[in-house]
Amino acid sequence: MRPFPLLALGSLASAAAVVDVTNGAKVEAETGILNGVTIGDNPGGFSGSGFVQGFDAATDSVTITFQSAKQALYDVVIQYASTSGEKQTTMSLNDSGGSGIVLAATSEESPWANATAGQVLLNAGTNTITFTSNWGWYFIDAVYISPSAAPAKHQVTSKLSTPNPLPITQALFNKLLSNYGNGSIFSGQSEAAEIAWLEENVGKTPAIIGLDFMDYSPSRVEHGTSSHEVEDGIAFSNRNGIVAFQWHWNAPSHLIDSAAEPWYSGFYTAATTFNLTTVLANPSSEDYALLIRDLDTIAALLLRLQAADVPVLWRPLHEAEGGWFWWGAQGPEACVALYRLMFDRFVNHHQLRNLIWVWNSVATAWYPGDDIVDILGYDSYPPAGDHGAVSVQYQALITLGKDKKMVTLPEVGNIPDPDQLELYHADWSYFVTWNGAYINTDEFNSLDFKKKVFNDPSVINLSDLGNWKSN
Repeated sequence: MRPFPLLALGSLASAAAVVDVTNGAKVEAETGILNGVTIGDNPGGFSGSGFVQGFDAATDSVTITFQSAKQALYDVVIQYASTSGEKQTTMSLNDSGGSGIVLAATSEESPWANATAGQVLLNAGTNTITFTSNWGWYFIDAVYISPSAAPAKHQVTSKLSTPNPLPITQALFNKLLSNYGNGSIFSGQSEAAEIAWLEENVGKTPAIIGLDFMDYSPSRVEHGTSSHEVEDGIAFSNRNGIVAFQWHWNAPSHLIDSAAEPWYSGFYTAATTFNLTTVLANPSSEDYALLIRDLDTIAALLLRLQAADVPVLWRPLHEAEGGWFWWGAQGPEACVALYRLMFDRFVNHHQLRNLIWVWNSVATAWYPGDDIVDILGYDSYPPAGDHGAVSVQYQALITLGKDKKMVTLPEVGNIPDPDQLELYHADWSYFVTWNGAYINTDEFNSLDFKKKVFNDPSVINLSDLGNWKSN
């Protein structure tokens, strides 16, 4: 027999007094306001009188209420169970924004675990935290809220993973490092056309241009694509700017090329049957030869940039852990093996010395290793209007790199508000806003907000870079 009845939509689980977390406290999830969820008592081992279950519809949520005597940063840790595999919940503070929190898989034998949910800036007085389904199918037991410690000094050194980097490559890294942790952030924008739009409409030029080798992929060139991204990179570097490249890598072969999955979507998992695990296991195969052909094609472009004295923030195999791109579809082992193959091919075979290697996944299992990663990054696409500090992922990357790697936002939809970055002590090195509607409309970043960001004294634009190439 249950010690209490299941509670209906929108009900209040308990009339218990609101918990004061000023000096740290645990808040039981079952005391919150339940929306589409219920209270459970199996599996055992939970704290309090039960836990919240039934996160199966998109809007299912629980909202806990608590008090703080002051405005301050607090750490949040979630006690949860996720016995049906890894899940995600969305956590929002005081009905604004929302961050995805990974809940690692737990076992039937030991169902309860803790997940770090980063920092929140509490108001003086009453605050709420809401957990909404996201992936769903997990249990929330309690939330631990404690005052955040003062941030430690970063332990990043100037040593790059590339042996004997070009002096200008080292100069770029030194420029980024000299501003890391001092309350400033470098601005960036994808594509030359969008930079021109910013110059015309905002009156500022970002420090970084984000470019893509996508249309140089051989399986796209076979269909007639061409690109001027390399020329755009050289031109921006000649203006004293910083150049970043990614690669939406069209699969080397086995494109589905149908009406639903056309050839130009070939970087998506759904648009190709190219199996990375199988290919890497068969280095004498035709598909492996095509893989090397593609790597050599991009290496030749990077060598052109090297010959033009252009150092590159190089971000390959991005967003791998999401699985939506083919290089992440077979899991972390295959992806990391491909990254290491690329590093060896570029650095040792092609003698590329102009690359700063940026890794773009947060999960520990996907991390290639300290020896071949220089910078860690997270691609941030919160709901429109959310200009928060992305503090959950910031803390996750700091932990992943043991605070020995700079952390960045190499791709964002909504630009983070510099004021929020200061409040959260989120020392992102740089951001690069995605193109199209993300920058040239008001849908994600209003014109007034863009002007605010690019005129903020903490934001480093092209005109603020100084003579970094000689440092």
